[in-house]
Amino acid sequence: MTHRIRAAAAVLTLALAGCGGNLGTGSTDGDFPSRAITLLVGQDAGGSTDLIARALADRLPDELGQPVTVQNRPGANGAVAAKEVAAAKPDGYTLFVFPGTLAYITPLAVSPAEAVDITAYDVVTGISQDDFVLVANPDTGFRTVADIVGARRPITYGTTGVGTGSQLTQALLFAQTTGVRATAVPFDGGAPTLTAVLGGQVDVASIQLGEAQEQIRAGAVTPIVTFARTRPSYLPDTPTAVEAGYDVPVQQSRAIAVPKGTPPEIVERLRGAFGTAFAAQAYRDFNATRLLTPNEVDGPTLVGQWTGSLRTYRDLVTKYDIDLSGTP
Repeated sequence: MTHRIRAAAAVLTLALAGCGGNLGTGSTDGDFPSRAITLLVGQDAGGSTDLIARALADRLPDELGQPVTVQNRPGANGAVAAKEVAAAKPDGYTLFVFPGTLAYITPLAVSPAEAVDITAYDVVTGISQDDFVLVANPDTGFRTVADIVGARRPITYGTTGVGTGSQLTQALLFAQTTGVRATAVPFDGGAPTLTAVLGGQVDVASIQLGEAQEQIRAGAVTPIVTFARTRPSYLPDTPTAVEAGYDVPVQQSRAIAVPKGTPPEIVERLRGAFGTAFAAQAYRDFNATRLLTPNEVDGPTLVGQWTGSLRTYRDLVTKYDIDLSGTP
């Protein structure tokens, strides 16, 4: 009898070892991932968020041993994709490139029921930050904010959508000027907004630095101010908004998120894989080329950053009586 009990215990020990010691969900650090992973992007292909996702997805299979497929679900500044992720099974197979503006600017433009809360997700890791630059069509003759103020005529400014950093940067800027009648014209993303400036459909627009740099170098658009903390190295002669006398502390940030309730060991497995991707020289070169600042922090740190930004921007919108809803 004693021998039979010992034999049964040995079999049970081997069985537990084979399943990672977990008889519950069946998804453990040891067997994850066992199939392809989907990385959702809430913006159109070709934009900054999409390019970042693809740069990372190219490197993740080497670490995870499974393909990572990028799928675009554009709409509502990423909210369409965010809702799909929130409803997905929390098993680590559905990831989301979460744009920070969706968490800390869009809630200022939509109803509470429509707002997306970063704390309703598990954050795997922060990715990077980038800044905005105000550019003008050269035909306007605008080279400084003073030129815009001195024009003494209505100004149209393009935004990448309602509830975006592009909208907020300009709304804050023009709220702090005197005598400028500025009207926002929303587009769906950075590419069509930049096209509108090039085509003279709008006078100016706030675009992410990485998306605008080629047209700036070509002289197709004129940089007025950047909304960076310090002057970017490739625009040494363009002042920041703060230098020009305007309080506009707005940045874009991105993170990788998964559905709430994803097992901690899977979140850590993913975080380790992204850490390896971040360290790759090719990815670091990508960041430098796109003028992205690494922000590869852990989930709790990222959530703290974004909830702090939400408070800051809410206070500024209240201070300057700004309506971001886009309604007349």
